[in-house]
Amino acid sequence: MNDTRGRVRVAVLISGAGSNMAALIDAGQRPDAPYEVVLVVSNDPDAGGLAIARAKGVAAVAIDHRPFGKDRAGHEALVQAQLAAAETQIVALAGYMRLLTPWLVGRWADRLVNIHPSLLPRYPGLDTHARALAAGDSVAGCTVHLVTEGVDEGPILAQAQVSVLKDDTPTSLSQRVLAAEHALYPEALARFCIDRFRP
Repeated sequence: MNDTRGRVRVAVLISGAGSNMAALIDAGQRPDAPYEVVLVVSNDPDAGGLAIARAKGVAAVAIDHRPFGKDRAGHEALVQAQLAAAETQIVALAGYMRLLTPWLVGRWADRLVNIHPSLLPRYPGLDTHARALAAGDSVAGCTVHLVTEGVDEGPILAQAQVSVLKDDTPTSLSQRVLAAEHALYPEALARFCIDRFRP
C-alpha cells in the first residue's frame, strides 16, 4: 500500500553514520519523488544516522543485535516487526554491517536493495578500495543491486564509475566513491520504485 501521495514506502537499515541514508531521505522528500523513507532501523543504538534521520523527520529505531548473540533470526524477527508496522514496501541497506539470514532475504525478495563500493562483480565483500588499488585498476565505482543470499551477488540495478588517480590511497578513493554513491543510490532507488510499483 502506498501512502496518500502515492509514494512507495521505503525503510533503510543502517549501522553507522548513515550518509547514504541521508541522501535517500533528502531525495525522497522532494515534491516529485516516487518514494519516501518512512523508517530507519539500526542494529547499533549508537549509530550516528539515527539522530540524522530523526532530525529529518523520519522515525528511527535501534534494535541492538548484541543481546541476541548468535541468534540472528531472533534479531531479524524484531527488525521485520518494525518493517511490517511501518507498512514498508522496499528495504534499502545503507551501510548495514550485518549478514542477513536467508529468511529475511527471502521475505523481501526482489524488494531488498543495497549499495556496494565497487563495480560488481569485481570486489564483493570488504576492503574494496584497497583491492582496486592493489590490482592497478584505472576505474573504480559503486553498484546498486538487489540483495540475494550470496554476498553482493544480486542483479545489478545501476553503477557509477570513478577514475582512480595516480596518487590515490584507499581513503581518498573511498571519499570520491562515496560522493558517487550519494548521487547514484537515490536515482537508482527512484527508478526501481517506479519500475516495481507503478503501472
